[in-house]
Formats: sequence, structure tokens, C-alpha cells
Amino acid sequence: MNSKKFIKNKKALVTLIAASLIVIISLGIRQTFGMFYFDFELDLQITLRQFSFAIGLQMFLWGLFGPWFGIVTDKYGGHVAVFIGFAFYLLGILLLYSGFNKGFYFIMNMGILIGIGLGATAVSIPVSVVSKHFPSSNRTIASGIVTAAGSFGYFVSPLFTRMSLVEYGWSDTLLFFSIFLVIGLFLAFLLTTPKNVVGGIVDDKQTTMEALKEAFNNKSFIYLTLGFFVCGWHITLVATHIPEYLNDKGLPGWCAATLLSMIGLFNIFGTLTSGYLSTKYPKKFVLSFIYFMRGVVIALFIFLPPSPTLAVLFGIAFGFLWLATVPPTAGIVGFIFGTKYMGLLYGIVFLSHQVGSFFGAYLGGVFKEVYGSYDYAWYVSIALSIFAGLIHLPIKENQVKRLQTV
Repeated sequence: MNSKKFIKNKKALVTLIAASLIVIISLGIRQTFGMFYFDFELDLQITLRQFSFAIGLQMFLWGLFGPWFGIVTDKYGGHVAVFIGFAFYLLGILLLYSGFNKGFYFIMNMGILIGIGLGATAVSIPVSVVSKHFPSSNRTIASGIVTAAGSFGYFVSPLFTRMSLVEYGWSDTLLFFSIFLVIGLFLAFLLTTPKNVVGGIVDDKQTTMEALKEAFNNKSFIYLTLGFFVCGWHITLVATHIPEYLNDKGLPGWCAATLLSMIGLFNIFGTLTSGYLSTKYPKKFVLSFIYFMRGVVIALFIFLPPSPTLAVLFGIAFGFLWLATVPPTAGIVGFIFGTKYMGLLYGIVFLSHQVGSFFGAYLGGVFKEVYGSYDYAWYVSIALSIFAGLIHLPIKENQVKRLQTV
């Protein structure tokens, strides 16, 4: 496949680059919030309970507003949705910086405003916009590029944030974030959303409600949505609780930072590989393999004797599987239903992911509190891996009849 065939026109190229930069900014900043906790506790008197609730609310609203921004994307264009999202995101950061940052204001800024902003600026909307520029044969690769860009943000942003916190403090670091978000506002206008499906047939008369009814009457859409719940559980459980888990095992503090860094780095390769494989093999088989492998990797991690080497290897292996589910998941949605309502339908699937994220973060802490260890959280994770691996197998990767007839 050469670049001339892959990039059909200048608009597709510019949109792909802009979407990748948008995701780097949005997810890169989002990934670093945990690094601010000790400063917020000291200077703002924010308790761990308040901080955890704000982050949990942020994750849920991120998912909840995804479908609504999907409707905006499908009706008015991705540039409108992303601009509005960055405006909410920027407002939340500026209010934290300006002094409206204690008690309820902290929850409002960190949880509500930033959560709403993520609903438009993080993975789902940029991926849906890019998907509209590519035919089904290349769509998963394009989605993989955007997702890999988010992984680069995961990798580099903590390094910048750590340096900035040490050199300038948390307040100036938030100011730097606001500059990046302003750049994001301008990048939004580089997104173009085609009215017609690239490489397919679109029913311009289909309404939003008809699209929703069509999707929820399709068992494959239900299976895909349920499977993505598991993805959310896995990655948020690991991101939230792995430092404490490694500490319980007596491993040095650098292990957690290195593990998370390896996840960000190797996720780049994983998403690109997943996107490529999804053009060669049925996407449902790619997804099943990823989820089964997650179960294997988790089992090896918790049953082998703990060591720094094992922690780093887990970060590498799990990083390769981290967001590798996104390209084939988005690819299946776009192929079965077309891309006219891609933002809305993928937003619904992603909401399931974020519900899983909430439970992965919350129940991981509950299991630790009740049983004194994370063992049962890991056991549930393995069981969910098997469930997700199996539930993708009955998916039928067939276009709906509406797209099969002119």
C-alpha cells in the first residue's frame, strides 16, 4: 500500500495530522492529572476522596458526552464539536489556575468541565472524523495512527509535566497547559468532515433516531459495546492502581513510573499493528486475540514472582495491547453502519468503555479495602478477558442492507 493510495487528498492529510495533534494535547494533559495530587492536597486542601471522585466523574462525563458531541460532529462537523470541547477543557484549567479551585469548584473544574471537554477532544470524535476520509480498507490504519498519537501524548506529557512541576510549580504548569489548549482551539478548524462516505454508499435521508434503532437492533453492535466495557475496566484498573499494587509487592517506586511509561511507548506500536492487521484479517478475530492475550499477560503478571524485570515486561506487553482495541472497534462500527453517524455510534460504544473505566477504578479500590489486596480485582480482570474474547466471535462483519443497495 503506497502513500498515494492511502492519502486520497489534501483534506484527508490535514485532518489526519490535526486529529493526531488534538489527541496528543487532550490525552497528554489528561494523563498527568495524578501527578498534581500532592500539590493539590498541600495547597488546596483537596482530600484523596475529593480528588478520586473528581477524576471518576471526569471519566464518566467523558464517556457520557461522547455521543452528544458525536451528534454535533455528524450534523455540523467535527471542527465545531472539538472547538466546543477545547473551550470547556480550557475553562476548567483556567479556573483551577485562577483560584476558583477549592471544594465544589475543584469538583466542577476537574470533574465536570474537563470531563465534558474530553468528550469531544479525546479519542472518539477525532477518530470518527478521520474515519470519514478513508474507505473501509484503510480506515483501521488511519484510526490506528490517531490512537498512536494519543499514546505518544501518554509517553511524553508526564516527562514534561514532571519537569515543569519541579521547576515552576503546579500553577504555572496549568498555565502551560492552557497554552496547549489554545493551540487545540486553532487545530479544531483544520478538521474537515466529509458529507459523503468515502468508498461507500450513504443514505442521506436516515435520521438520528433511525440510526440508533438500526444499531441497537443489530446484535453485533451490542456485542461490540459489551466488549468495549472490558477494555475500559482493564486500562483504568491498571492506570489507577498499579502503583499501589507494586508497592504492596515491595517493589521500588521507580517500577510504577517505568511500567506506565512503557505502556505509553509500546501502545504506539500496538495500535499501529492492530490497525494494519485489521485490514488483513476479520476485525473481530483481532479483537478476540487482544482480549485473550490481555488475560494471559495479567495471569503471568500476578502469578509469577514479583520483580522489577517482571513489572517492566508487563508494561511492555500490556502497553502493546493497551488501546489496540480502538482501531478494529471503530473499523467495525464504520463498516457495518457507514460513517454518516460514526461519531454518534462510536460515541455510544465508547460510553460503555468509560462505564467500565469507572468500575475498574472504583471496584479496584473496594477489593483492596475489603480483602486487603488486589487479587480479586485481577481475577475479575482475567474473567472479563475471557468474556470479551468470546463475545466478539459471533459478530457478523456485514454491512447493513441500507449500504448494500443504491
